[in-house]
Amino acid sequence: MFDVLVYLGLAILATAVLWRGSQWLEASADQLAVGYGVPAVVQGAVIAAVGSSMPELVSVIVATLRHGAFELGVGAIVGSAVFNLLVIPAASVLVGNGGMATNRDLVYKESLFYMLAVASLLLTFSLAVIYYPLEGEGLQGAVTRPLALFPLILYGLYVFTQYLDAAEHEGVGDATVDIGRAWLWFGLGLVVIIVGVEGLVLAALGLGDAFGTPAFLWGMTIVAAGSSFPDAFVSIAAARSGRASVSLANVLGSNVFDLLVAIPVGILVAGTLSITFAHIVPMMAFLILATIVFFTIVRTEMRLTVPEAWTLLALYGVFVVWLLLESVGLSDVVPT
Repeated sequence: MFDVLVYLGLAILATAVLWRGSQWLEASADQLAVGYGVPAVVQGAVIAAVGSSMPELVSVIVATLRHGAFELGVGAIVGSAVFNLLVIPAASVLVGNGGMATNRDLVYKESLFYMLAVASLLLTFSLAVIYYPLEGEGLQGAVTRPLALFPLILYGLYVFTQYLDAAEHEGVGDATVDIGRAWLWFGLGLVVIIVGVEGLVLAALGLGDAFGTPAFLWGMTIVAAGSSFPDAFVSIAAARSGRASVSLANVLGSNVFDLLVAIPVGILVAGTLSITFAHIVPMMAFLILATIVFFTIVRTEMRLTVPEAWTLLALYGVFVVWLLLESVGLSDVVPT
């Protein structure tokens, strides 16, 4: 019991460190967007999204290289994506002005790439099981570096479309912004985030050992929620200031980055990595369910309302309950 309390305390401390790093990173990303004069949707979907998604990217690299737990990193990515879709927009509505307007660029263009990101990652894992099978219990496969290039190429297409949008925008950068200083704070925020992620990964591994459960289940909760703080901070701040397009674009852009870049980069850094299909599929299935519910809600009247926000939070509650049942052995959807 003492060990559990120690690891929970470590997770809380690491989250606080991430919070500080996210503040620096969010402020510097906002300055960079203003300095370069990019449109609001591009600011949210690329600059703010990439910056606030650094914890997820670092979590995959740290979990893989330092602890040999690639599936924990994948669990953190998927759990973070669910958290971003269900909790952050809901919190932005409830903390903000009681509602958040959407637009067709967000609902159609961003949603298209996001759904492609989910499908391409699941396809990548499926190809690994089909073409590079491994011996062991259940379906296992090796995700190779060539396979990892497929989602990265798709992200390149995503960035290219955002570039075209920015090129059509006639905004002018603010010459008063100190670009060099903004990049410096961006880098410092990233360093602090790396420290916080290391603490979260250690906490997830420790809790997995303490309860005798796969560490990736804790990655989907502890690491995912903690690493999503930068996304939450950026999105809620944008929503409260009346920039709904930045808030929602950050959520979708962060998820696209996490799925198409964070996981493949972990593979490219570490080389061939093994996955267990029975672990991956239930996680991806719930992510697809959350995706369907989210886009159905934001499409209605092009507005996210307070009742709809509570619906998203309720679904996330179902997600957490499912993971708790898995962790104590009352559910066997994910084999231990």
